[in-house]
This record gives sequence, structure tokens and C-alpha cells, in this order.
Amino acid sequence: MRLLIAEDDALLRAGLKLLLESEGFDVVGSWDNADDLLAAFAPGSADGAVLDVRMPPTFTNEGLRAALELRSRVPDFPVLVLSAYVEDRYASRLLASGAQGVGYLLKERVGNVGEFVDGLRRVAAGGTVMDPEVIAQLFSRRSSQDPVRALTPREFEVLGLVAEGLGNTAIASAISVSETAVSKHIGNIFAKLGLAQSDSGHRRVLATLAYLRS
Repeated sequence: MRLLIAEDDALLRAGLKLLLESEGFDVVGSWDNADDLLAAFAPGSADGAVLDVRMPPTFTNEGLRAALELRSRVPDFPVLVLSAYVEDRYASRLLASGAQGVGYLLKERVGNVGEFVDGLRRVAAGGTVMDPEVIAQLFSRRSSQDPVRALTPREFEVLGLVAEGLGNTAIASAISVSETAVSKHIGNIFAKLGLAQSDSGHRRVLATLAYLRS
């Protein structure tokens, strides 16, 4: 998989490049700002991108805006956005850009190579990966009227794992139940959130959006 990197911290940028290449990825370009990445990008030139949220010149949301621009040029282009802090509004905006190939992780996840690379591979395969800390913070702010509050503790646990990007087999392993039980829980979640089969979009992503919505 050919990757692009945009990260203003030179040490982290070099470290990401070495780490990803050691895991079999091909880093075809790396920059210290989003504008240069976008200027160099052409459809077909890469298969995904890893971007810092905050970069020059304003250090606000340059990486997020670049991720959204990449996905506007190439629908569902895989992007994994890294942040030093939990900024859930960015996670929600990224998810709203499409149903496939998006990820939002805290930079501390890079230190756990296996977890980081697994998340990146899931994003590259069209999955959705959200940092568990983002999910936890958003849930703590929910109102009593939020439909997610209607979920049982087990259904909420399953939805959290769905939001992290896990498939049914991985969820079943994580909570020590059968895949049939996971499928039943997910069906109940969809029903309680009002997500009918006729809804446009991917229901797992729509459920994740409901989960992340503040």
C-alpha cells in the first residue's frame, strides 16, 4: 500500500516513515504541512494517507481539512488522522465525509505498533476506526434523551467496538460470545437507533455517527 504522510514534527514524521516501511507499507511522500501534500497529490498516486490534525500555518485543523479534500477528490480515499488530544468534533466531521476508509486515533497509539498498524490496515481496507478515548469522552456528555442511552450495557459495549472498527468475529472474540450473539446485539442496536435496512449509507457507520454525535 502506497502512503502519504503529513506531520509537522520532523522526528515523528521520520519515525512514522520508518515504522510504516518496516511493516511493508510504501511511503511515497511525506511533508510537514497539508498544503504541500495536497499540491503533490494526484488520483492514483497513492492508496491512503496519514495526517496530523494540527499543522502550519494556524495549527488548528489543517490535517482534517486536507483529509476531507482528499476524499472529495477521490471518494472513500483512506485517511487516518492523528491527534495529540481528544477533539471529537473532528472525528464526527471525518465520519460524515463518507462511510468507508476513515480513522481518527490519538498519537499515543503510534507507540503501540501492533494497534496502530492494525488500525491503519482496517482503514485501508475500507473500515472505520475511532480512538476509544474519543468514544468514552463523547458518551460522558450524552443527554438522557439520546437514543444510545436506550441500549443495554452489552449493546453499548458492542457499539463501542463497532465504532472502533472491529468486525463481528473480532467483537465476538473481544467479549467472549458467539458471532450469532454479536449479530443479534447489532440488530438490536440498529433497531433502537432507528436504522432500517432501507436507510442510505452503511448502517454500521450510521450507528457509529449516532454514537459519536454530541
